[in-house]
Amino acid sequence: MSDLAKDHPRPADVGDDAWIEVIRKMDETYADLVHYQVELEQKNSELEDAQGFLASVLSSMTDVLIACDVQGRIQQVNQALEELVGRTEAELKGTSFLSLMAPPSRSLAEGFAEQIRRGAVHDCEVTLLCDNGDDAPLAMNCTSRYDHRGRLVGMVLIGRPVGDLREAYRALEFAYTELKRAQTRLIGAEKMASLGRLVAGVAHELNNPISFVYGNVHALARYRERLQTYCKAVDASNPPPDLLALKQDLRIEKLLHDLDPLLKGTLEGAERVRDLVQDLRRFSSGQQGELAELDLVHVLRTAEHWVTKSARRDLTVVFDVPESLIVTGHSGQLQQVMMNLIQNALDAMQEVAEPRLEIAAGRDDETAWVTVRDTGPGIAPADLQKVLDPFFTTKPVGKGTGLGLSISYGIVRDHGGQIHVDNHADGGAVARVQLPLQSAAVDATTTGAAPDASTPAVSPGSGPGAGRAGSADERNGGQRR
Repeated sequence: MSDLAKDHPRPADVGDDAWIEVIRKMDETYADLVHYQVELEQKNSELEDAQGFLASVLSSMTDVLIACDVQGRIQQVNQALEELVGRTEAELKGTSFLSLMAPPSRSLAEGFAEQIRRGAVHDCEVTLLCDNGDDAPLAMNCTSRYDHRGRLVGMVLIGRPVGDLREAYRALEFAYTELKRAQTRLIGAEKMASLGRLVAGVAHELNNPISFVYGNVHALARYRERLQTYCKAVDASNPPPDLLALKQDLRIEKLLHDLDPLLKGTLEGAERVRDLVQDLRRFSSGQQGELAELDLVHVLRTAEHWVTKSARRDLTVVFDVPESLIVTGHSGQLQQVMMNLIQNALDAMQEVAEPRLEIAAGRDDETAWVTVRDTGPGIAPADLQKVLDPFFTTKPVGKGTGLGLSISYGIVRDHGGQIHVDNHADGGAVARVQLPLQSAAVDATTTGAAPDASTPAVSPGSGPGAGRAGSADERNGGQRR
């Protein structure tokens, strides 16, 4: 007899068969109850495991999560959101998710409920309000949430802090910029190497005939003295009248008188060409050799001379530079920088009726500086941050490669200096180059020591006196056209 039969005695008016059937049904019901209890306990255990798993996943998420109903009332959030906004899930439950949004983002988020009926919302930037008073920008995604019958019951918002994305983007952008600069430096180095070989060859070929001219002029000067001595001796020997008449017809006296200025002018021209050949050699060797002391004023004047002479237009050039400014570096490279800056200034003044180029230089405690200013239209504000980027140019197609300032930036940076380009308060653009001063260079500048003979203090000018020191007016900011 079962336990149920023992616990429940048979009534007196119930037959044996009926009572046995009752007992059997009770046993079946009890067995079903035990089975259902085991299944229920198993389901409860599985449910607790699932809840624990979901809770661990939500707590380990670095992205914030907000689960809402169709009206936008918060039903659940994760730990990342609690830490970000400084409020617990219990405090947020039942409130509208819009209360977490900053005013500019609230109007945008109000349309999420309608948008998710047509599709998910991706990478929408919103700003959350935090209890500490700070704002937290997020890249937010919003998707629909359905029940087991496929009915829309709410939405899920997942956001990632924009700061992480911006940091990753900045790192990528920096790597890309460095790659472009490296590529630009390789292109510039190859171009300058080719140009250096070409200039070195031209300088060598020019040097030979100039040496001939220079030597022959000195010989002609000596011959002139001998001819003068001979003519004086002939005149003192009472020559016959026909010889005196021939001397008068050939204008020998005038020829001997003109030989002196002609020889001096030819010698001066040969010296100017010789100086140009020396400058070409310095430029061609600018990519090689060790750092050496150089006069930045001479480099600046030479660059201005080359660029403005090739421009072939009326131009006012104003210099405000010291007698000399000694720095340490590569003369050819720095000359390339100055030529680029001056050429850009001239290009900016193509449409200016009275172009004016202002070049200044000086020194501070630890740096030498050079400024080149034009009187053109200036640089558009949107382009100021890009003027030093490789391949950026505002010139028409075919007029510029966008490499000049980028190469100049690399050269100045390799010299331990800085280059800045900005608009001038009085109009036009101004470029400023700063280079570090070595102790030896500082001492030479302070004591007013003249530069080395191999690097003259000024560039060759036009007319007599070229290759000598400029006039006091020119050194102190005088104008020249």
